Amino acid sequence: MSIRVLQPGLLDTVQDAGRTGYQHLGINPTGVMDRVAMYVANSLVGNAPDEAVIEMHFPAAALLFEDFAMIALSGADLGAMVNEQPVPINKPVLMTRQAVLHFTKPVSGASTYMAVRHGLDLTPWLGSYSTHLKAGAGGFQGRCLQKNDVLPMRQVTPYNKLLQQHLARELPWMIGVRDLYTNGDHIRITNGSGFTLLDAHAKEQFTTTAFSITAQSDRMGFRLQGPSLKTAVKTEQLSAGVTRGTVQLLPNGQLIILMADHQTTGGYPRLAHVITADQPSLAQLKPHQHLHFSLVTQQEAEDLLVQQDQRLQLLQNACKLRLEEWLSLYGLH
Repeated sequence: MSIRVLQPGLLDTVQDAGRTGYQHLGINPTGVMDRVAMYVANSLVGNAPDEAVIEMHFPAAALLFEDFAMIALSGADLGAMVNEQPVPINKPVLMTRQAVLHFTKPVSGASTYMAVRHGLDLTPWLGSYSTHLKAGAGGFQGRCLQKNDVLPMRQVTPYNKLLQQHLARELPWMIGVRDLYTNGDHIRITNGSGFTLLDAHAKEQFTTTAFSITAQSDRMGFRLQGPSLKTAVKTEQLSAGVTRGTVQLLPNGQLIILMADHQTTGGYPRLAHVITADQPSLAQLKPHQHLHFSLVTQQEAEDLLVQQDQRLQLLQNACKLRLEEWLSLYGLH
């Protein structure tokens, strides 16, 4: 009843929706970079939307399924294969015993997420399964997955009659995710308290110029390369609370966007905040890709998040009905 890591990837970790309620103690939330992909993958296999998933980047892990499993991949397309059989994203897939899932090439996106029906049998830390790398807690032993790690599954269903001689079998439905992400590289933001510090030219540059994501970006933050933004006045900033999506102005005039493993406080000017609905789209951008910022109001940001959550809820309900119907047809649970 387990999944064995045959070959580790670049940065494979167990993540869920994050660890909330501890930032005042200096413990950042962590969690998935792309919450939409987590929600979609879990919905496809009938899990709760925030069930723990494995987050992978290319080159990603090679995983041996030591027992039958139903999985779903969502987010980035990293060319998943079982032997020579392609494994699609955004569809539930049955895996047989001894099947090896591996990833061959980055087709699109940055992070892929694998959900396993019934979830992984791990121990939460402070109410979350997310891996906190700095604290060495949560996830699987508080670290990235390594060779020969064994991740136990909570429950196994014998899919052998359905798989027959196949190593993997796609189930006959999928989720279309296009409407859940923004089009291209346009990322919407709301003004932050530090926006007024910029001079007139810098304010214009902020929303009209393309910024590129640098190779120094990671789960803590995306460092951007673009025009050096100038402030109208020099002022000392007190450290204050920050959160995922905060856009900070660094002393050299460049920007950083705080991501899942961000610190809990920061003293750089907070120019803006990436709206929650666009954070999954941002998370799927890779180094050297460009992005543009566009300003929206707080009300628009809230409306966009409500719309996104409503779509996700509808998709979850549809998947649940299809899965229950299918399992009942074959006498499975």
